[in-house]
Amino acid sequence: MTSTNSTEALTSWQLQASQYLAQANYAQAAQLYEQAIESNPEERSYYWQLGLLLLLQGEEAEAQTTWLFAMSEGEPDQVEQWVAELAQVLQTEAERREALTDYSTAWAIRQHLREVSPNLIYNVLQLLQLSIELDLYTDDTLEELELPQSLQGVEVNSEFLLHVLETVLYHAAPTPSLLKFAEGCISLVPDTHALMQVLLPAAIRFAHSKMSGAFAADLVEAYLRFDPDSIEFLGHLSLFYHNAKQYDRSIQVGERRYELTNYLPEKIFSNHLILRGLLGAGGYWQEALKIAERHESLLQTLVEQQPTDVHSVSISRLLNSSYYLVYFYDQPQRWRTLENQVLEYCQKNIQLNAANKGRNYQHSIRDRAPKRLKIGYLSHCMATHSVGWLARCLLQHHDRDRFELYGYFLSYRKFHDPLQEWYVNQFEHVHKIETVGLGTNLMIATQIHEDEIDILIDLDSITLDLTCEILALKPAPVQATWLGWDASGLPAIDYFIADPYVLPDSAQDYYSEKIVRLPQTYIAVDGFEVGIPTLRREHLEIPNDAIVFLSAQRGYKRHRDTVKLQMRILKQVPNSYFLIKGLSDQESISKFFAEIAEEEGVSSDRLRFLPDDPSVEIHRANLAIADVVLDTFPYNGATTTLEALWMEIPLVTRVGEQFAARNSYTMLTNAGLTEGIAWTDDEYVNWGVRLGTDAALRQQIAWKLKRSKQTAPLWNGKQFTREMEKAYEQMWATYLATSESSAELSERS
Repeated sequence: MTSTNSTEALTSWQLQASQYLAQANYAQAAQLYEQAIESNPEERSYYWQLGLLLLLQGEEAEAQTTWLFAMSEGEPDQVEQWVAELAQVLQTEAERREALTDYSTAWAIRQHLREVSPNLIYNVLQLLQLSIELDLYTDDTLEELELPQSLQGVEVNSEFLLHVLETVLYHAAPTPSLLKFAEGCISLVPDTHALMQVLLPAAIRFAHSKMSGAFAADLVEAYLRFDPDSIEFLGHLSLFYHNAKQYDRSIQVGERRYELTNYLPEKIFSNHLILRGLLGAGGYWQEALKIAERHESLLQTLVEQQPTDVHSVSISRLLNSSYYLVYFYDQPQRWRTLENQVLEYCQKNIQLNAANKGRNYQHSIRDRAPKRLKIGYLSHCMATHSVGWLARCLLQHHDRDRFELYGYFLSYRKFHDPLQEWYVNQFEHVHKIETVGLGTNLMIATQIHEDEIDILIDLDSITLDLTCEILALKPAPVQATWLGWDASGLPAIDYFIADPYVLPDSAQDYYSEKIVRLPQTYIAVDGFEVGIPTLRREHLEIPNDAIVFLSAQRGYKRHRDTVKLQMRILKQVPNSYFLIKGLSDQESISKFFAEIAEEEGVSSDRLRFLPDDPSVEIHRANLAIADVVLDTFPYNGATTTLEALWMEIPLVTRVGEQFAARNSYTMLTNAGLTEGIAWTDDEYVNWGVRLGTDAALRQQIAWKLKRSKQTAPLWNGKQFTREMEKAYEQMWATYLATSESSAELSERS
């Protein structure tokens, strides 16, 4: 009877202590445990609870002293058991606090639990999550928690581990310790599919939103050590290496992927990756030409076979699969016909997939005379990007009384980008899409449709697959492509905005979009910000009286035939040098130019390869070192041409038939110049030699360019904007007339 009464009394005071704990009345609860210890000092569990209560009162030293005192006289096996008991007490309270979202207290308890039992990996992982939740995470946190090392040889719930990994990868900066932690997690998770669901989105985010392609590549490589033949990861790895300017590795991975698959859509994507790497490096012309021929053949096969049941991811990759053909030859009817067929095939599949998910964006004719037209701009380039620099004037000068502007920012950059912030402030309505995954196209298309956009302007064309996926769904009644590249060829695009010069008169024969020609120019800017130059001739060991030619283009545009023409110019202009600048692989591009120079009898000592400048403003300032700019062909400069003309530098361009081969032609014409416009290879060489040897002519052109800033259409952003707005209103009027006519026919039938 006595024993029963004692147990009941014990239960009663412990229950009271628990209630005090729940009420945060720690002092009263601690007093009960102190009394219990006086009555029964051998019961170790009382010390664990008393120490916890002292800890919760902020008396950390006293708590530790209480625990150590209780363990001080125990045998090793006893101490081990007591540590486990104390750890369980702390673990239970930490979990209770987490359930109450009292993360600060949970974090403090778990810190002490880590001191008591440092090998409890679950606790360390929870600490990691809490540090992120409390914004305590730093680049040193993983090392402080000894996490990369702690994961070696442990057993842990893989689902929980993946959850922690996903959280950390989303919030953390790319560091060596993060990579080691990821590698440790990968080695402990046997489910490769589950790993893929966590790692791939994270790698894509690092490559694009956090601009760390090298880290993204390392993360994918860590996965591939356990799943070396993953087609999906190999594809992204090639892209990441390319973005990190590791072109040779990008090519190698693309080739491996090509050999691993016989599935036509993925075969095409693999070949696309190889071609991208070869052109990006800039010096593998012959190899690239062979791969381009194979690529065209693969695309022809796709058009002929029209495979069904193709996964939406594979369709997405096909959207920009023909992008690089334009760099090889100036035959727009040939490649645009193929492009149109490929994009039509892709659109059918995208729309079918959307229909299967119950998405079909029908357009009702809303207010016949809306107060303001709703114009949506869709792009991943409204930031620090060539398109970003060139589209500013249109946004700046838009008539807000007539147009309501919506901005849809794809792959929105979370890091500070002043130009992106400027764009955000130009729109009345802004949608920032930071992460991209399956279904993102439907989500954005639905948003555009719900916003009741009248005219959707595409600034990306086929430079971004997501843009094409959205446009293919036809979320706006009128859709047009402008600026970002050539037309995409999507049937869902109604218009392509051009001018009288940038496309030949016959272009409508092979464009699926209706070509809208603005009266003067399809692009205008009010000017460019220019920094302080950092480049001097003496830095490059070039005499002050020498003639300096310059070509500032990325490796993609280095066509072998055009480089040969440039070397012929150099050969015929005494005391001349050629500066080569732009993204490429330094070793391959140097070898490429040196070999052609030798073939044409030009010493490679007259070539100079320039590194990137610290900023775009300094890049523009450094253009002034050149006497003459030599344009590329069959893909001209665009932003680089405008920058050279703004800096009042004469330019030689070769005019072709395709849009990419006529950019500089329309820009020179709209700056009021005919000098430097060549219609044949011989004219290109002749203009280069003439400008290189005639100082008076160069001075005359520079004077014309200076005066043109006050008079020419190319530098009149406000006038250009008015012309674009007229085009928008005409597009809308045409849509209304067509819709009303269709409605009348429907009623009669």
